[in-house]
Amino acid sequence: MAQSGRELLRSAAAAAEATTDDVTSADDAETDAATAGGPFDFDPEAVEIADADVLDRLEPAVREWWVDQFGRYVDQNGGFFTPPQREAIPLVDEGTNALVCAPTGSGKTLASFTAILNDLFRRGREREDGLDNAVYCLYISPLKSLANDIHRNLTVPLEGIRERMSDRGTDVDVRHAIRHGDTDSAERQRMLHETPHILNTTPETLAILLNAPKFREKLRSVEYVIVDEIHSLAENKRGTHLSVSLERLEELVDTSPTRIGCSATVEPLSTMAEFLVGRDDAGEPREYEIVDTRFVRDFDLRLECPTDDLIHTPRSEVQSGFYDRLDELIRAHRNTLVFTNTRSGAERVLENLRGRFDGYDEANSGCHHGSLAKERRRAVEEGLKDGSLDVVTTSTSLELGIDMPHLDLVVQVGSPKSAASLLQRVGRAGHSLGQTVEGRVMALDRDELVECAVMLQKAENGFVDRVFVPEKAQDVAAQHVYGMAINAVRRERDVLRTLRRAYPYRDFSADDWEQLLRYLTADYDGLEEKNVYAKVWRDTNDPPTGDHHHEDFDVGEHLIGKRGRMARVIYMTNIGTIPDSFTCEVRTRQGDEWVGTLDENYLDTLEKGDVFVLGGQRFAYRYRRGSKVYVDPTNARPTVPSWFSERLPLSYDLGREIATFQSELLDRLESGGRPAVREWLREFPVDENAVRAIARLFDEQRRYAGPESIATDARVIVEEELDRETYKRHFYVHSTYGRRFNDGLSRLVAAQCAQRSNANVQIAVADNGFSLSMPLNRKVDVGAILRDIDPDSVRSALRAALDGTDLLKRYFRIDATRALMILKRYKGYEKSAAEQQVSAEMLLSFAEDLDDFAVMDETYREIVEDKLNVAAIEEVLAAVQRGEVDVVSTQVDSPTPRAFGLATLLASDVVLADDESAVLQEFHARVLDEIGDDGDAGSDAGEGVARASSGDS
Repeated sequence: MAQSGRELLRSAAAAAEATTDDVTSADDAETDAATAGGPFDFDPEAVEIADADVLDRLEPAVREWWVDQFGRYVDQNGGFFTPPQREAIPLVDEGTNALVCAPTGSGKTLASFTAILNDLFRRGREREDGLDNAVYCLYISPLKSLANDIHRNLTVPLEGIRERMSDRGTDVDVRHAIRHGDTDSAERQRMLHETPHILNTTPETLAILLNAPKFREKLRSVEYVIVDEIHSLAENKRGTHLSVSLERLEELVDTSPTRIGCSATVEPLSTMAEFLVGRDDAGEPREYEIVDTRFVRDFDLRLECPTDDLIHTPRSEVQSGFYDRLDELIRAHRNTLVFTNTRSGAERVLENLRGRFDGYDEANSGCHHGSLAKERRRAVEEGLKDGSLDVVTTSTSLELGIDMPHLDLVVQVGSPKSAASLLQRVGRAGHSLGQTVEGRVMALDRDELVECAVMLQKAENGFVDRVFVPEKAQDVAAQHVYGMAINAVRRERDVLRTLRRAYPYRDFSADDWEQLLRYLTADYDGLEEKNVYAKVWRDTNDPPTGDHHHEDFDVGEHLIGKRGRMARVIYMTNIGTIPDSFTCEVRTRQGDEWVGTLDENYLDTLEKGDVFVLGGQRFAYRYRRGSKVYVDPTNARPTVPSWFSERLPLSYDLGREIATFQSELLDRLESGGRPAVREWLREFPVDENAVRAIARLFDEQRRYAGPESIATDARVIVEEELDRETYKRHFYVHSTYGRRFNDGLSRLVAAQCAQRSNANVQIAVADNGFSLSMPLNRKVDVGAILRDIDPDSVRSALRAALDGTDLLKRYFRIDATRALMILKRYKGYEKSAAEQQVSAEMLLSFAEDLDDFAVMDETYREIVEDKLNVAAIEEVLAAVQRGEVDVVSTQVDSPTPRAFGLATLLASDVVLADDESAVLQEFHARVLDEIGDDGDAGSDAGEGVARASSGDS
């Protein structure tokens, strides 16, 4: 006779069974004696165990397997299930849509699968013929590696439960398989004959399966859909694509599937839940529940800095201090994962560890990023899973994905730019709820010190940056409408209804629909002459005597169908949203000499005349033709740093928190001087070097330029420097709202400056502001420009500012390819990204002249909304107009300490790191000359030597 859940738990607890793995390594579902810690001490009679009711829902064999595998009481959980498991299993069991938000390592993936496995094994036991030869559950992952990992991890519960059922005299076979772009044709054919009951796949493969004539029939039986790491999909067009695929699946299936979303760090929860479940036909969100257990783990986070003086300490000492500390941390832990913000940085850190210290070699250390060969990445992943690698360096490629059960420390080098990324990365350590998550952030410049101090404090207090979902993307809509038309002739209203049920298209208007159909039907003069042909036809249904009558529909019904005999082949070989990328050859205009290569992303930052460094030489950018960039050698100063395109942008939400932090710090500085600031900062998770460096930075800023020179949540600063040595007028705009915001705002301001001064304006953008530079004999009032910009004109002004830029050309190629205006693959030929770019530039001027053209409008929308954060720009400028945010202008003889980072972007001779150090030291020396270098004793002196004015003065 089967034991009840409570009897099983009591007996398991009393016997102190289950020496396999931590309960919270349920995501691993692997036995690993090396990591087993044994049961925690507790009195099974005295402790209230919270799990019996959950276990009673499960089949006896499933229940017994669970307790055998994870029957270890964890006090932090209050039982044998983790909090997300305890809440999610009953919801999924009842068929309730659920968003499960929980830290990495808290068992949320198994929480999603447990009730599903239980249901399938129960049905297999109850039905004489077992389960149908069809898919019951779809697991959708953003990463192939994550899908592979889950596939391996599902094997343990499936085999364990099957064995226990077999012991009871019942044979039940629940099959699972993985299908994505790497699945070979033989395996795909096998799935048609022996269909997996649980199918692990990716968003792109699901879209293909929905148009696969045979396999789509296998999806009619789907009753469960799990979307893992949903936050990483929702914020980009892969998620937009998936949201429509789920609605197309909804049309196909016999009964509406239960949707389960898994996410570690996400906000706002309601938006993510509505993104997951979509809308009903009345336009209302489908019902859902949220399992919010994001903060059930203990975090040990700390910001460290090698020195309290990042300007005058020799760079070699800073580097030595950093690597000595990193080596110390690695040796004090079993497995360490080191995140950097660039791929080159990940390689450099590993190279330095191996070069500086004994004991690091290829056997116990590795590097992992997207540019490495698949085989090398897999070898590193296996080393992390089995614990054989002491340290692995990475950029972003291990932020999501595989389980790392032995990892006990994450080190972040530099700022991860958002609290969500920080929590996601450090959450890889201490992969269970019985362990504390240990993370160390190492800051190596003063701007990042401020950023990281705020980030860690906010992360400890539960702050998470918001995810923004792209809205009404016409390129993605074009793919799906084409796909639906290929499957069958459809009513227009049915296709539109399916589209509108997806969260990103909930506000898709009739005008949006007409614009989309004009493109898909090629209803533009001259479009087909450019080899852009109609994808669909639209018409009213003829009477039975007419040439175009479809008997399944009423006469006069508005219908839509596919055009062309190769439509399905074109669709299946070209869909998806991940853009191809390429490197550009750099050549001189004179002599056509090859100089080197640049990543195309780097070109987003370049304007004609910008100077950059390549191979130790300086070149002025002139123009691009396809995949070739033409330059002139020059001795002029670099205007764009070589690392610019690799940096992650600071989140707007965190930028706002930094502005608030600076306001609070300034209040303490004004009332109690530097000592009061230090006392306050010691409440933050930062070391003493960071405390002293941050306090000194703002004290020197106040003493040099006055308290009104510090940007706050109520103040944007425009700092003007007259550089007579270079005959330049520099403006440093202090706005802490992140690089996307500053990129967009700087384009608006620069366009106004150029128009008013009739001069070329150079732009350099950072996370804490932007710099503008023009000839000294041209004068403009940047503060007045900021105050005068009408928030309602921002979108149109940004669109005008983008005209002719390489940014526009690149995004048009990406969106035209997504919209199938440019075909990557056709009749056996595959166009490279560089060839796609050539095709796009041949089409661009034609597309710009078309009235209300969907692909052109989507290109502008994506740049303005998704890349340049126009909504935030409108929000801040509206606050300026209302008088809630002041614009303060300050004139200085040399950049203020808070502007040092902005100034180095425009400074002379900043080519190498040592050059930057020299420039910073020169800037700092000028500041100290003005304020007097008297340390803490002078921290309360003076109101500043700069001249300041606001819009009201």
